[in-house]
Amino acid sequence: MSGINHNWDLESIFPGGSSSKELESHLKQVGESINSLQKLVNNNKENIDLKCLKELVAEMQVVAADLGQASAFIGCLLAQNVQDEKARLLQGTLGQLSAFYSTVVTGLDSILINIPDKEWQVYLEDPGLYELSFPLNEQRNLAQIKMSSEKESLATDLAVDGYHAWSHLYNTIVGKMTIDVERDGKIDLLSIGQATNLLSNSDGELRRSVFNKIEAAFKETADLCASALNHLAGFRINLYKNRSWGDILAEPLQVNRMQRETLDAMWSAVEEAKPQVVKYLERKAKLLGLDQIAWYDLYAPVGEAGKEIPYAEAADFVVEQFRKFSPELADFTKEALDKGWVEAEDRGGKRPGAFCTTFPASKESRVFMTYSGTIQSLGTLAHELGHAYHAHVLKGAPLMLRRYAMNVAETASTFGELLVVDGTLQVANTPEEKLGILDDKIGRSVAFFMDIHSRFLFETRFYEARAKGLVSTGQLNELMVQAQKDAFLGSLKEYHPHFWASKLHFYITGVPFYNFPYTFGYLFSAGVYARAKAEGAGFATKYRDLLQDTSRMNVENLAKKHLNVDLTKPQFWQDAVRLSVNDIEDYLNLTK
Repeated sequence: MSGINHNWDLESIFPGGSSSKELESHLKQVGESINSLQKLVNNNKENIDLKCLKELVAEMQVVAADLGQASAFIGCLLAQNVQDEKARLLQGTLGQLSAFYSTVVTGLDSILINIPDKEWQVYLEDPGLYELSFPLNEQRNLAQIKMSSEKESLATDLAVDGYHAWSHLYNTIVGKMTIDVERDGKIDLLSIGQATNLLSNSDGELRRSVFNKIEAAFKETADLCASALNHLAGFRINLYKNRSWGDILAEPLQVNRMQRETLDAMWSAVEEAKPQVVKYLERKAKLLGLDQIAWYDLYAPVGEAGKEIPYAEAADFVVEQFRKFSPELADFTKEALDKGWVEAEDRGGKRPGAFCTTFPASKESRVFMTYSGTIQSLGTLAHELGHAYHAHVLKGAPLMLRRYAMNVAETASTFGELLVVDGTLQVANTPEEKLGILDDKIGRSVAFFMDIHSRFLFETRFYEARAKGLVSTGQLNELMVQAQKDAFLGSLKEYHPHFWASKLHFYITGVPFYNFPYTFGYLFSAGVYARAKAEGAGFATKYRDLLQDTSRMNVENLAKKHLNVDLTKPQFWQDAVRLSVNDIEDYLNLTK
């Protein structure tokens, strides 16, 4: 793939970018479709029969796919160029359409909960609805514990210029931030995403300098970020209050289709492993010539893993490692790369982070990242392409059966990442190279066991404080540092006080508590990966079947059906965590 493009192709979806006439026409058509759906809902409010219900469900999915198509495209435009003002205006239009659609769906919810239970069960036995019984039951059950349809519609309308607007404001603030970094005798002006990539640079002084500049930059904008975060949380707290939802985790758990017992069992297993992770951090400090690891040293490379990997070489390697597990996975990945589904160029003006988004109408995906030539970037590429494969597996299903929760969404991505990272270990030529790759792999355990846990602790405590009133910038810093100290068992020399301001995930309105599902996905995927290694080539089909079921059941039933394990009990999580502990033990032995 020597001629592989570093930029994605969006023209095949809507030509012309934010000035696209096709997009303009599409958005107009979506508005008209929502109007038609609203009329259909209003005409069946009092009494609905099976035929009309099937028509409503079918039309709802068509509208949702068209709306999702526009949403994914506009999201890509803003990710590739945070200064695209036309795209920002389109985002406003999209927000209004999304609110309109949500209001119509709320009306449909009202219809669903008014259908008597016995009649509802009869309806779901119909061949046209039976396949959709899980998501339809889920939608109906959730509607039963929300406010009245009138209040929910009002909340949705107010969220456009309230709740979601604070998230957009945060994105605008961060999108305009730059960091000046001196390298090789010249000063580069970098985006936050580009600067963050340098925290895995081999130059310790550069890491420290960049970290301090990131901290300083967010200190300057902290009051604005704090305002956005406070009002996001305030909206959510008041919404939950009016729904009589007492637990701040009620929605995150519902969205992720999992039980509280599963979450507690997972964190318990992670806590048991943390002393071993601290031993790794202590050994890494020695190898780096430090007395103690600081936040900006966590992902510093050791050994020879710091050498640059060209993007084309990384793409080839991902396909090669995927092929060892599943030819179908490899063929899909090669096709995605060849068709220009990946935006990887390292340039300014891009938003930080990485993601995979799916275009539900055209049934294809796009991957966004800033490839930096490191082994971490190689892993990120595999991770995001794993997400794309998950969507590919489900693309033939009705739209309602292509919606899987965030925690299991991380299954295919982390599985793909594990395939590639272990592949790099197998081709390591020297002990130093193996050490560097193993260090990078364990770094992911540090991220999911410590960093993600600190985010979960911070957000849980922040919501407790926010319920009593506004939380100041100083308090947010204190909450963040304390959460980091608790999660890392006090093992770091220096922490990241303004992490709450720098992390996009705290400002996402689509999914509350955008943290613990990552650790779930990492460990669940590790358990699936261990099963794959134990069963060999024949597991690829079972893996595909598991992915197909991620949108059809809760995670406890998914694990029981495909792995025969109970996620509410510690054993599965302890076994999954043990895989990471084994890596740490190998690392400690290798560096004696």
